[in-house]
Amino acid sequence: MRPLSYLPMLAAAMLVAAPGVASASGKDREARGEAELAKILEGRVAGEAVRCIGTSDRRNLQIIDGTALVFGSGRTIYVNKPDGVRFLDQFDVPVFTLFGSQLCKLDQVELRDRSSSIPGPRLTMGEFIPYHREKAENAD
Repeated sequence: MRPLSYLPMLAAAMLVAAPGVASASGKDREARGEAELAKILEGRVAGEAVRCIGTSDRRNLQIIDGTALVFGSGRTIYVNKPDGVRFLDQFDVPVFTLFGSQLCKLDQVELRDRSSSIPGPRLTMGEFIPYHREKAENAD
């Protein structure tokens, strides 16, 4: 075999293997995100989905990598899984495009790189699922 004649075959093998590696790491990221979301939702009960949330409900935004946007704190928090959720990254800055004073289903969010402000993917918001803390039962 001539020197370096194996390089084209090696490059082809790497291209064939790359999607498997990417999807495996994507699944790991998704599993970590779902585990983080489950921890946040621990002790809470899901309510009926709502189409919009107001200004006060949008405080304390958390981005769960590849999983969801979580809004609010205290008794009620709202979880939104926009289309293209796999692009969510905790290091991006979300820029919301609202059509009114509320954040609603079908509103847009553009993810921007935190350090360079370069625009990234534009996602469409889904329904907001409220999660309420379970009321403590009296120990009478």
